[in-house]
Amino acid sequence: MTRTALIAGVSGIVGNNLARHLVSEGWSVAGLARRPPADMPGVTPVAADLLDPGSLREALAEVRPTDVFITTWLRQETEAENIRVNGAMVRNLLDALRPNGGVQHVGLVTGLKHYLGPFEAYGKGTLPATPFREDQGRLDIENFYYAQEDEIFAAAARDGFGWSVHRPHTIIGYALGNAMNMGVTLAVYATLCRETGRPFRFPGSTTQWNGLTDMTDARILARQIAWAATTPAARNEAFNIVDGDVFRWSWMWGRIADWFGVEPAPFDGTILPLAQQMDGAAPLWAELAARHGLKEADLGRLASAWHTDADLGRPIEVVTDMSKSRRLGFLDYQATDDAFFDLFARLRAERVIP
Repeated sequence: MTRTALIAGVSGIVGNNLARHLVSEGWSVAGLARRPPADMPGVTPVAADLLDPGSLREALAEVRPTDVFITTWLRQETEAENIRVNGAMVRNLLDALRPNGGVQHVGLVTGLKHYLGPFEAYGKGTLPATPFREDQGRLDIENFYYAQEDEIFAAAARDGFGWSVHRPHTIIGYALGNAMNMGVTLAVYATLCRETGRPFRFPGSTTQWNGLTDMTDARILARQIAWAATTPAARNEAFNIVDGDVFRWSWMWGRIADWFGVEPAPFDGTILPLAQQMDGAAPLWAELAARHGLKEADLGRLASAWHTDADLGRPIEVVTDMSKSRRLGFLDYQATDDAFFDLFARLRAERVIP
């Protein structure tokens, strides 16, 4: 049977890569966003607002997916608002699809804030020991990831579909205008350093510089999402998903510097956030974009310094266990430095960076 996917958030870093992967595997794919891209071969664009039940019902009236993948969220000022808004988005989508029937599986992408806590309490309080494992359960704190899960669990119990939850670490992948995009942010920062002669300085904490960490290539995340949707043993399970290697930023920072042809500055243990280092750089980026004919002149649509600072400034070591899905047969691996280099090469080929 041909699988038919509906991807909510197709314009984002996860949804974009998932759509391309599913198309390559022969799936029929519809991509939902407020402004879905029209240049993705094999993907039928669906324009709708997840916070507008009426627009959803109208846009999805003729869409009958076997699989629904939720890869989007909207950041709010408080965690209470995150819970209200992002829980409603999941509920509205599943409610709009219910009259059509046929949904067999719903996949939700969240992340390691399941273990680390939401932005308001990120990395604070009593945290589970690393490496993070799926059976460590929830923190005793409000978290919109939990609200999203609960909406899916309730709908699955009512409507009879299976589900999977995917918890990536920081995601590396191609997407523009994404709120959490370390790979593009570091590419922009390295480009600014090279063009101006500024030092390429690690912005984060000593713990992150010296400690072990891991990351998630959006392509390996896409493969795990598809695997879980088509593997009976993965039904109704939550999975961590990372590349499969570990590294220290003291090593990776030099690798990134070499790719861009800049000299990495010595790290003295002082946190100097990217938000501070890149403050006021928007006019310079606009000038670079004009001079090199780049695709995006608005620095704010490329770099998410706040998110990169949150990750690189953490006072704790973060590594992720992958044993659960490995035992069930998901054995894919991706070297993280190659994930960065693949992204940088695509950014250059697409005229996002010079």
